[in-house]
Amino acid sequence: MSGKLADLTPEMIAAERERFPRVFSMTMKARATHFVLWVGTPCLVLYCLDRFGFFSEKFWGSFGRLGIMFSQMFPPTGWEYMDEYTYAIGETLSMAFIGSLVGGIIALPFAFMASKNMMPVRPVQFSFRRFADVLRASDYLIWGLIFVRAMGLGPIPGIMAIIVIDTGILITLYSEAIENIDRKPIDGIKASGGGRLEVIRFGVIPQVLPVLLSNALYMFESNTRAATILGIVGAGGIGFLLSDNIRAFEFSNACTIIIMIIIVVYGIDYLSKRLRERFIYGDRVSQGHDRPMERVMAKMKD
Repeated sequence: MSGKLADLTPEMIAAERERFPRVFSMTMKARATHFVLWVGTPCLVLYCLDRFGFFSEKFWGSFGRLGIMFSQMFPPTGWEYMDEYTYAIGETLSMAFIGSLVGGIIALPFAFMASKNMMPVRPVQFSFRRFADVLRASDYLIWGLIFVRAMGLGPIPGIMAIIVIDTGILITLYSEAIENIDRKPIDGIKASGGGRLEVIRFGVIPQVLPVLLSNALYMFESNTRAATILGIVGAGGIGFLLSDNIRAFEFSNACTIIIMIIIVVYGIDYLSKRLRERFIYGDRVSQGHDRPMERVMAKMKD
């Protein structure tokens, strides 16, 4: 090792210093901080895992019981209740669709109020951004429990929970899309005498519409899964039947419901993906040019 160090010339050290300036310029405090981070982080993770019981018999012994539960799920049964399951699946999809639609419509005007380039009054813009944070701060289950307590069992509390969460999330996503628009069309409309409504209608909406629709479709896709979970707290839909069968230890019936949920969620995911591509890329989807990665691969082959 000492022979290798002796072979280093000042020119070689200068070249390495130029390539890796941070290595040569790190102070003792910075090195100590790096050491603490690299050593302390794994130690903290191990401590948390031990503190929560990941290394205990309670955790490792549960895999046997989990295996028994999975073995009781097969073969799936309960096909005689297929009409009831299908109706519940339709109720879940209706909850997701209505909640996504209403939340997306409500979020649009609030998004303009929360955008810096559309709302010059900073306290108002800041207030609407924080309002969106308040709406999306809690999970679907929290809002679901609140509305179930206030309105009773059924799909209405689930729809209300989705509307609240969607409104908060989409206000943030919509306002960020509005803030990133090109200013040239807006300046052109203003120069030709257009008012604020004309600016929004012809200068802003055409630029952000594909992004807004893409975000709304993604939220609908996500809300399909959320509506299933909301049924567990009494908000109706297929989640209520799933929870009811698991509590009654009817695991084979629950397996049938889970299979149906997976099929429906996969179908919604696929249709949502195709619709998002259609809104973003237009007619190029049908011509095979909807995926940028395919264009890159084609150029590489050429």
